[in-house]
Amino acid sequence: MPSMNDLVRQHTALSETDLEWLHLLVSEWQLLSDLSFADLVLWVPTLDGTRYVSVAQMRPNTGPTSYQDDMVGHLVPRGRRPLLDAALDEGRIVREGDPEWREEVPVRVESIPVRREGRVLGVIARNTNLLTVRTPSRLELTYLQSASDLAQMIAAGAFPFPGQQVDMDASPRAGDGLIRLDADGIVQYASPNALSAYHRLGLASDLVGNHLGQATAELAPSRGPVDEALVKLASGYAPRETEVEGDSGVIQLRAIPLKPKGTRIGSLVLCRDVTELRRRERELITKDATIREIHHRVKNNLQTVAALLRLQARRMDSEQGREALNEAVRRVGSIAIVHETLSQNLDERVQFDEIADRVIAMVAEISPGKVDCRRTGRFGILDAEVATPLAMVLTEVLQNALEHAFAPGERGTVEVAAVRGSDRKDARLLITVQDDGRGLPEGFDPQRTGNLGLQIVRTLVEGELGGTFDMVPAPGRGTRVVLDVPVRADK
Repeated sequence: MPSMNDLVRQHTALSETDLEWLHLLVSEWQLLSDLSFADLVLWVPTLDGTRYVSVAQMRPNTGPTSYQDDMVGHLVPRGRRPLLDAALDEGRIVREGDPEWREEVPVRVESIPVRREGRVLGVIARNTNLLTVRTPSRLELTYLQSASDLAQMIAAGAFPFPGQQVDMDASPRAGDGLIRLDADGIVQYASPNALSAYHRLGLASDLVGNHLGQATAELAPSRGPVDEALVKLASGYAPRETEVEGDSGVIQLRAIPLKPKGTRIGSLVLCRDVTELRRRERELITKDATIREIHHRVKNNLQTVAALLRLQARRMDSEQGREALNEAVRRVGSIAIVHETLSQNLDERVQFDEIADRVIAMVAEISPGKVDCRRTGRFGILDAEVATPLAMVLTEVLQNALEHAFAPGERGTVEVAAVRGSDRKDARLLITVQDDGRGLPEGFDPQRTGNLGLQIVRTLVEGELGGTFDMVPAPGRGTRVVLDVPVRADK
């Protein structure tokens, strides 16, 4: 289905600012559709003025649809739909005519001109399915009257409100709760859902006849003077959104001033009970904070262990024992780096490139100024259960290369290269660690022989990570370590 941008730019003479106005209208018109119990189709005249193109469509959540098929992209010539012609040419809402019959369903058609800065940009066709018409209730009459006021505001260019684009997924809708106010902010009507939301907030009486702004401010806990901003917002003097939290509930409010003839006659206030939603959000925030604090404390404990091992190493008389403790310090440090990164994230995934760079810098300290260690490629974002063992593996492989590939004082290079696969079903991470040192000894088998570090690498790669590990001679000179690890697809 073509987008509204494509259709407007391809078929019409509207400017970019006109197009932005239409986007603003479309972001708001679910409210008009629900209040009208009607489908809405936005028609815009083509560049040559001989046809209309439909650029957007909305179906109601409160009633049956009049269109089973999508209308966006349809072209109709002028003259075929006289109500569109009249609304466009005369700039007024047109309701004349008998109902149309579509697939044995009677449909009442109305046309609402869309005005911006004195110019009519297009026409909204409002189509109401009359098959289930019955005597309207007070709720439905309030809906229809409010829809009529909004339609007049659209025709006058007073709705939508500039600079007030609304996220309809987050804002209250008509079905969540609707309150109709008069010009003084007195409640004329409150839907059952709206009344339930206010009862959840702590209201003990009815809303009708009360000043909504004052009633709302009284329900919001405050130790100081009455919140004048909240009183004004809940009274509907300006188009605003807010949340009000009482002792036992939270409601979301959205105020829409009604000015069908240029003067404010009242307001619509949409409200929604978001108590459970906010409670779950707070639980998630608390859980995330707890997880981050745990990672932070684990990191601190690991650093304490590393510091104790480092102190013990300084007191060792045996060079072999001292080196073994220093290796343990680096292993503990690699795990601490992962936990430090996790303590700063909102989820259990980390950007491993940063961890790899820190591990490389940490291990490179054992041969300062002699061997150049660098990284190419990207590891991407990894899950914590992959990042922790992979950091240890990288530490062991680098430490092994720096200790055994070069003679004391010899200069060389160790390069860590990462290639991240893009297959979402079988994403893999290929890591190579290559040096230009002395190479592997004669008859060396990395799967059977090797020191403790290589045993750790084999165990972690094949056991925990479910990958493969190999160590082969590098082309030309040196050694290449190849790690192939399955990972979750990087978004």
